[in-house]
Amino acid sequence: MQIIFEYHDVAQSDRLEQLAKEKLENLESKFDMIIRADVFFKEENTTSDETGKICNIRMSLPGPRLFAEASHDDFAKSIAESVSELNKQLRKRKEKMKDY
Repeated sequence: MQIIFEYHDVAQSDRLEQLAKEKLENLESKFDMIIRADVFFKEENTTSDETGKICNIRMSLPGPRLFAEASHDDFAKSIAESVSELNKQLRKRKEKMKDY
């Protein structure tokens, strides 16, 4: 699986990349159909202290792409929620593939 990182209004971080890479490789070990993951880190000014650090993950695999987005006060939490959402979507996709 190829992983591409993009940053918008955020400084590049090896720690964030390593954390996201570990979680995505864990997904890849469960679902071998993943081809590529695009990870976007954004920071937005919000009125809430609990949001603003956004992690978007777009995943390419056979069929339509999957997408997940999360916003928390910490990028690690945003990554974890996005990966968790993708895990749910991948399980559903895998179940549909078994039906055929």
